[in-house]
Amino acid sequence: MRALFATLASVFIFSGPVAATPAKEAPWLPEAAAYRLTLFLGNLEPLPWDEIEAAWTEPYRGSEFSVGALAWLDSESDDAPDSLRDAIMGENRQVVFAEATRLIADRIEEELDRALSAEDSATTQQAVRTARELYRAFADGIAAADPEAARRIGLAWLELNSSTGSAGVLGAGATPADRDTMAVARAVISGYLAENYLIDDFAPRQMLSALPETAVLGGRAIEVPPSLPPGSDIFDQEPLPRLVLNFEEQGIDETDLPLVAYGDMLFDSAQIFGSPARDLGLACATCHNRSDVNQRLFIPGASHQPGAIDVDGAFFNPIFNDRRDDPLDIPSLRGLRFTGPYGRDGRFASLRDFSRNVIVNEFGGEEPTPFILDALVAYMLEFDFLPNSMLTPDGQLTDAAPEAARRGEAVFNTPFAGLGDRSCASCHVPDANFLDRRAHDIGSVAPAYEGARVGAMDTPTLLGTAYTAPYFHDGSLPTLAAVVDWFDEAKSLGLTEAERADLTAYLETVGAADEPYEAFDAENTAFRLAFSELTTFASTLDTLLPRRDAEHILLLTDTVAADLAADTSTMSNLEARPEVYALAARLAEVGAAVRDEDWAAAEASWSAFQTEADAINERAF
Repeated sequence: MRALFATLASVFIFSGPVAATPAKEAPWLPEAAAYRLTLFLGNLEPLPWDEIEAAWTEPYRGSEFSVGALAWLDSESDDAPDSLRDAIMGENRQVVFAEATRLIADRIEEELDRALSAEDSATTQQAVRTARELYRAFADGIAAADPEAARRIGLAWLELNSSTGSAGVLGAGATPADRDTMAVARAVISGYLAENYLIDDFAPRQMLSALPETAVLGGRAIEVPPSLPPGSDIFDQEPLPRLVLNFEEQGIDETDLPLVAYGDMLFDSAQIFGSPARDLGLACATCHNRSDVNQRLFIPGASHQPGAIDVDGAFFNPIFNDRRDDPLDIPSLRGLRFTGPYGRDGRFASLRDFSRNVIVNEFGGEEPTPFILDALVAYMLEFDFLPNSMLTPDGQLTDAAPEAARRGEAVFNTPFAGLGDRSCASCHVPDANFLDRRAHDIGSVAPAYEGARVGAMDTPTLLGTAYTAPYFHDGSLPTLAAVVDWFDEAKSLGLTEAERADLTAYLETVGAADEPYEAFDAENTAFRLAFSELTTFASTLDTLLPRRDAEHILLLTDTVAADLAADTSTMSNLEARPEVYALAARLAEVGAAVRDEDWAAAEASWSAFQTEADAINERAF
């Protein structure tokens, strides 16, 4: 077993693949969270000063604390953060960084003082634990710049933890704290803080980070691994949307469609993007879970609400930064072959051009090969709408539809003066998948300047919309009922309350589905679904290996091996986990052999992978 994990470590650490399966992180203390948010937001351009202020005055999204960092400090610390408050009000980036950095270092020192002066082990242990959680705000910067110092400090924290003593059990077996050992360990930590984070003048920072001052003054280029700030959520939506693929509905096996299967892998791969998206494990599927919408996705500074993101801001690709705070609601990709043009405003007639723009411009990736674009487009064109037994293929209601929806259908097809003597159906054409493939300015976008004609948005389909709230390009309307209310009021339709309710019922019926979410049980688990997908992705090696296509083989093995290893931790069948870890390592061996141009070894490892995957399949849950 030890040899297996050593092999996995060498494969996944040194070859550098990034899994698109994110790992949950521990909660942050309020002041540490505010500091990390300050670093993140402080590197955006233009700076969102209102969000930086909110980072210190409000709990971060998803926080287990009910108060913001400044209020927390008022109750928990003797430090007065008045200088930080003044710096934020003065919108001075460098001073905010300096004051916030010193505050976190002071808080660590304050907790360490408390630990050494406490008379009981419980208070000592809590103070050490709090200090270490605060140190986490600096840890990645120290590890990137000074690995040896990071190791020494890590050992010092271990010494502190093991020297705090114990209250025993009901008073029996109590041991006192080893104050001398604690003092020695504390000196290691405090000395480093004094030299790097508790200084009077920090060197100007072009990029805000937790790098120690000595490293910054040294002038050496140091890359701190990208990280998302507290409050971010890039995990899959729950429940997971059901994926409907045209070829599957026709009984065709994806392993018989190598171009589609490779595109499926690319849709789940962070490798096609540039940093930081690639390093954070973001993929197309991160935003578009199972071809639909990830309604929980949220990144501070890039999202104004869950399910929305600004892909042309400063974070993902600074050269593509349009300097506008304009996050868009994530659109569903269901039925993609029917829904062109592409982009919220319909600026791309071609799905291929749109896909290239996402990879290169929005997420800073390298120019994709023609094969990558062919595969990605081939896969996405297989996305189908969710089956809905209340609707015929030409958009007519079936007998299963409720009576209110039938009344609402009449309203939907009624011309209104406020709509230019057109009806809702004029744009959302029922027998054309409820769209017209045109862009219209309905007045939902505030003009950027007087006389601007930038409000036209691509007509969205109504199919599947019962599960994609909120609505409009910016997600400003929470329900389909709110959409009906908006049109009634903005366009002076004059609907009665009953007509509004009926029209809402119609939209909810059109937007419904028979099975909108994946169904899991004790054996049909999320891991079994992932295992099936990942082994299907790998099947394209049957095509790529004979072609000696090293570039695309390595993209596949780096992606799938890392994801398979990451997903294995979610298995409910604990006994099978070591076998799946070994299977991931076997696939990585294919990539290693290809890098060495040892094609015989690559084919042997691939053959072994197939045999082992077949043997594991029934237990992969």
